[in-house]
Order: sequence, then structure tokens, then C-alpha cells
Amino acid sequence: MDDKQSQSGSRQRIDKWLFFARVAKSRSLAQDRVTAGHVSVNGQKVRQVSYQVKPGDRLEIAMPERDLILVVKLPGERRGPYEEAKLLYEDLTPPSEKKPFSPSEPGVRAPGAGRPTKKERRALDDLRGEPDWSAD
Repeated sequence: MDDKQSQSGSRQRIDKWLFFARVAKSRSLAQDRVTAGHVSVNGQKVRQVSYQVKPGDRLEIAMPERDLILVVKLPGERRGPYEEAKLLYEDLTPPSEKKPFSPSEPGVRAPGAGRPTKKERRALDDLRGEPDWSAD
């Protein structure tokens, strides 16, 4: 085994690693995320998709839903199932905070509560100030 192969065994292009670790749905989406400047390695923004990541590198990835903080444990060999992909990294992402209730959001019923009963519907109509149509 020559020196180049031993180096390539522990390092991997960042776009391939993001794809293999199931952070991006496709390699081209991973490339877009890197070139847009949404990925930092060890605190430094990376914009080259050919950047080589190695075990121990700390990746900070800005995603639309939330920001991820991952530590590379292994280079990937293929895009396998989630159980295989999660062995490639250690997830240091803090748990997401629940958003406080906003009065502008529509009311949400408890799961499984179904539609309101007649009694609940009358109470809602009274609350809204809507006329009682059953009195006619």
C-alpha cells in the first residue's frame, strides 16, 4: 500500500462524506450546501467541495430546519441505510427548543380527539359570537 492510498483511506471529500452520512439527499445537494458557505470545518467556512475531511473534524452544517454539529468518526464507503450512516459521525447537535405558543397560530386539538361534539361546537359558537342556527 503506497502513501497516497493510506492518506485517502482516512480522508474523504466533504461532499461525498455528507452524502454517505445522509446529511444531504444527493451529492449535488451536498455540493450546493458547501459552495453556498453553509458548512464549517473546525470553525472555518469551507466552500470547496474537494475539501478533505478526516476523523476528528468538527462539522457545523446550517440546515433549513436547524443547525447540525457533527464530529467525523469514519470516512464513508457507500450511502447505506441510516443505521450504517450514523456510525460515520457523532452528533453533538443540542436538542431543539419547543417554540412557545403563539396566538396567531390556529388552535390545535389533542391527537385522537377528533371532531368537536355538539356541546363543544355550541360552546365554540358562543365564544365566537356566532348565531345559534338550531333555534329557528
